[in-house]
Amino acid sequence: MSLVPKGYVKFKSTPLFNKQSVPPILLDKYTTQTGIYGQIQVHQGELRFVGLKDGAVDKELIIKAHETAISHPKYWHRIELLSEDTQFQIHYYAHQSLLQAALSKTSVQQSASLSAASGS
Repeated sequence: MSLVPKGYVKFKSTPLFNKQSVPPILLDKYTTQTGIYGQIQVHQGELRFVGLKDGAVDKELIIKAHETAISHPKYWHRIELLSEDTQFQIHYYAHQSLLQAALSKTSVQQSASLSAASGS
């Protein structure tokens, strides 16, 4: 089982994806932003996680039903669904301090927008 580092909290999850609904970008190559971990959770079937470094395969991992794997921030990767019935989702985690900073920035922007709208 893969673990997200201490101090990181889940802030977003994708819907459940299957062969028909998986976004094409996940099958090509994809990375998370700085400070964001992705946890791939397979609910049914299995998929292959292919880690990429400088455009070449760095590592491969088979993730089966009821297993998870972690993709580190800024690590390029892609996935391959290995069975017709594969269903999975991705949970995104960020450090608490990163989320607090983002929330503070959003609050300031919303306050400024409200002030501008009210003519204050």
